[in-house]
Amino acid sequence: MTLANLILAQAPAAATQAAAAPTQVADMTVWELALKGGWIMIPLALLAIISIYIFFERCFAINSVNKEDKGFMQRIRDYIHAGQVDEALHLCRATNTPSSRMIEKGITRIGRPMNDVLVAVENVGNMEISRLEKGFSWLATTAAGAPMIGFLGTVTGMVQAFMAVANAGTNANITILSSGIYEALVTTVAGLLVGIIALFAYNYLTSRVKKVMNKLEGSTMEFMDLLNEPVK
Repeated sequence: MTLANLILAQAPAAATQAAAAPTQVADMTVWELALKGGWIMIPLALLAIISIYIFFERCFAINSVNKEDKGFMQRIRDYIHAGQVDEALHLCRATNTPSSRMIEKGITRIGRPMNDVLVAVENVGNMEISRLEKGFSWLATTAAGAPMIGFLGTVTGMVQAFMAVANAGTNANITILSSGIYEALVTTVAGLLVGIIALFAYNYLTSRVKKVMNKLEGSTMEFMDLLNEPVK
């Protein structure tokens, strides 16, 4: 058999193997593909789970803060003008919202210089905002760190892929190299996905907290104006 005939005889078999390889990759489920990422996928999965938990937990916390009694400040005004300070304090403690806790602190400072009252109210407001931002640093860290962890997995995977090619020696082929590369790139995709989710979650929650901050600033100004109103 001539060399040309030998090449033609082996060509169909090589084409069949080349066509079978992509089919095997395409038939992989997401879970099977994720397992190809190796141990790097474990910290990425933990980061994703914790970030999702923080997102929903903070959403519920912020939503509960936004549910406030619209007639609260009017009743506080009536109590203050009537000199019923104890009743105003009782209403603040019964309402149990960030605004009510700020107003409560301001009421306890009535009689002192207005600047002292304002500082006391603002300090409580800053503490309330800090409580709402609990876990935000984790989301920010995940948004920045998850892609880096994914890239680390890709680098280590590429090293293993080229080591496999080197160890294969004369038996090395494109299949060995390509399979190692796509397995390594799985961690990059996973890291970017987790980072993007954490980034959007962080920005969304930050915007929600800013709206709450604006409401607290409005309540502070309304309370300070109340103290300056003449008693009718």
